[in-house]
Amino acid sequence: MTGLAASKSNQHWAGAVWGVLAAWFAFSVWASLGGLFERGNGPPIALGVAAVGPIIVFEVLYQSWPAFHQFVRSGNLRVLTLLQTFRVIGITFLILFWKGLLPGQFALPAGLGDMTVGVTAPLVAWYIGRQRPFPRSLFIGWTTFGIADLIVAVTMGVLSSPSPAGLLAGTVTTRLMTQFPLSLVPTFFVPLLLILHLISLRALAATTPQEN
Repeated sequence: MTGLAASKSNQHWAGAVWGVLAAWFAFSVWASLGGLFERGNGPPIALGVAAVGPIIVFEVLYQSWPAFHQFVRSGNLRVLTLLQTFRVIGITFLILFWKGLLPGQFALPAGLGDMTVGVTAPLVAWYIGRQRPFPRSLFIGWTTFGIADLIVAVTMGVLSSPSPAGLLAGTVTTRLMTQFPLSLVPTFFVPLLLILHLISLRALAATTPQEN
């Protein structure tokens, strides 16, 4: 594919991606406001599907659609890294824990982990843009930490929920995470940020050791 053709293809995909993201976000808002993710003491099936479904769809498309596969691998590592700066909003979990609205076993690892990724994202983006040769091990380590943080947050959220899976649930649970606006975190932002990490690893695999 020539440079001009690749550029036009990427513009087409970028427009499609923005459209999908807008529809996904709108659905999460609509479902949250409608109480779809509030299951009381029942299994959080809708919440689980909303959190895991987009990741599965992404993987299926990546593995089965060559054009999408190529688009993902052409991602800009520095831009993808900077997008993780959004995770400084994890301080919200710490504030809600301090106010007694979220359990510590969920809020502390989720909040501190997200803030660590968010604060370091600009530094990692700057470093990988200047350092030669490209610091692949550093980037992989940072990305792995970011993915692990999201997985731990989701796991602790489920274990601290007022559901049959809430083995660690006490007086304070993660019920608040099923209500708007916090329900947007597990149903939109967590899967999106995890997908961005996966895209980063695929884009990294497409580079040579000298590229950034």
